[in-house]
Amino acid sequence: MPRTSNPQIRVVLDHQSLLAEGPVWDTRQSLICWIDILNGEIHQYEPAQKTHTTIQVNQMIGSLALCRTDQRFVAAVKDGFCFVDRQSGAVSMIANPEAALPNNRFNEGKCDPAGRFWAGTMSLTEEPKAGSLYMLNSDLAVVRKINQVSISNGLAWSMDHRIMYYIDTPTGKVMAYPFDKQTGLIGTGKIILTIPEEEGYPDGMTIDSEGMLWIAHWGGWQVTRWNPHTSELMQHLQLPVANVTSCTFGGRNLTDLYITTAKKGLSEIELQEQPLAGSLFVLPDCGITGVPAFDFDA
Repeated sequence: MPRTSNPQIRVVLDHQSLLAEGPVWDTRQSLICWIDILNGEIHQYEPAQKTHTTIQVNQMIGSLALCRTDQRFVAAVKDGFCFVDRQSGAVSMIANPEAALPNNRFNEGKCDPAGRFWAGTMSLTEEPKAGSLYMLNSDLAVVRKINQVSISNGLAWSMDHRIMYYIDTPTGKVMAYPFDKQTGLIGTGKIILTIPEEEGYPDGMTIDSEGMLWIAHWGGWQVTRWNPHTSELMQHLQLPVANVTSCTFGGRNLTDLYITTAKKGLSEIELQEQPLAGSLFVLPDCGITGVPAFDFDA
């Protein structure tokens, strides 16, 4: 049944995605970007002017990041890594590390502190351990970093850039990997958080300026804030929809928490109970400051 949501959380605009994901705040243009995975759409919304634009990439899209030097996105789509021109919508493919796996697609991705783009894959039928996590270098070489992943999801890097946090959703766990910023090498991961199944499954993730992790809960009606050093649950934000997919900080001072959600997988009755499913939400001036997203170094 629907749960009582935080009254300060509001819907950003009158648009609902089938599977919204991957929110990224563009600090240069003061707009929020996100995707609708299954509809193959990139959305951009400028809050001050209330302008909403959509780019159709004509295939499923799993994630994106901003490029540091020009008006392009780097993205992970069904057919691999690509650039997307933000003005024309033109898609320029880079590489497809899973060309031999047509039943896989890319999912969540994010740039690391050195400007490399990381994105993982999953089976279209959610077959266990069919995916991998890849890293796209600035020279456009692709390296596989983790294999036997089921649903590659949330990524974040610690404030000192020495730890990479990672979520493989069905495990219900958040992993911490030693991370070398200079080389992109990761060490052996360890479990730092386990989400109880009754709270939903950990999905997308971001980090704030205090080094705390914010995790979206698929099927859990909430976003939670955790201390990755002590595994302490510090805060939870209730939403009016079950499938919460990801979150990021935006706004002028990076104090607005943007939250993506989905209506995929909901029955007709559930859709009636959750009329806002698939919306982009925001908690304005949430009392915590985020950190700017890293751009792709190209």
